[in-house]
Amino acid sequence: MLPRKPELIVFDLDGTLVDSAPDIAYTVDVIRQSRGLPAVGEAKVRTWIGNGGEMLIKRALTGRLWPDSDPPGWAEAYAMYLDVYEANLCNHSRLFPGVKEGLAQLRAAGFRLACSTNKHSRFTVPLLEQFGIAGYFNFFACGDQFGKLKPDPEPLLKTAAHFGVTPDMCLMVGDSANDALAARNAGFMLVCVPYGYHGGGGVEIFGPDAVVESLLELVGLLR
Repeated sequence: MLPRKPELIVFDLDGTLVDSAPDIAYTVDVIRQSRGLPAVGEAKVRTWIGNGGEMLIKRALTGRLWPDSDPPGWAEAYAMYLDVYEANLCNHSRLFPGVKEGLAQLRAAGFRLACSTNKHSRFTVPLLEQFGIAGYFNFFACGDQFGKLKPDPEPLLKTAAHFGVTPDMCLMVGDSANDALAARNAGFMLVCVPYGYHGGGGVEIFGPDAVVESLLELVGLLR
């Protein structure tokens, strides 16, 4: 159970609202193959998602989760990523079950909603618009808007400040360690979903206040 009823609910995007891995993986493999590297496939790319596009392409070029330096040709590859992904933003991506209905219920119940993502703003709103859910959000906090990315708390703290809400009255809903660390470092409450890109260890290890199988469970949890 949550310790308080939140005044603001902030959602992660990739892995929480949208399963975007298929189109991201396609883009990564296009870039790798343009560099003479073999495709790695969706399963591998799922483990690389979550730290922003710049880190994604460093991983794509090196095959390493935490490259210790910028690989040769990284800037050109990142520019290519922006163009290729934009052209293939929603070919195979999909909403997770219950997302649209859950967001509609929360808005109908009077909650203010925001989306905080490490994804570039060039993709965030267009992707959510294609799925018909952009209108549920009062604010978008994207990876290119702030000096730091999740798991740093800065994006969440600045989102709370935008609404004039204290962090202890905010709830983060996410699927990954990045979301959990950002929420706790910002002083947010935390709810996790068990699907998404959490690395397969189970979201309970993140110490959330609650786990919901679907966003459809959130309204009941928040009553």
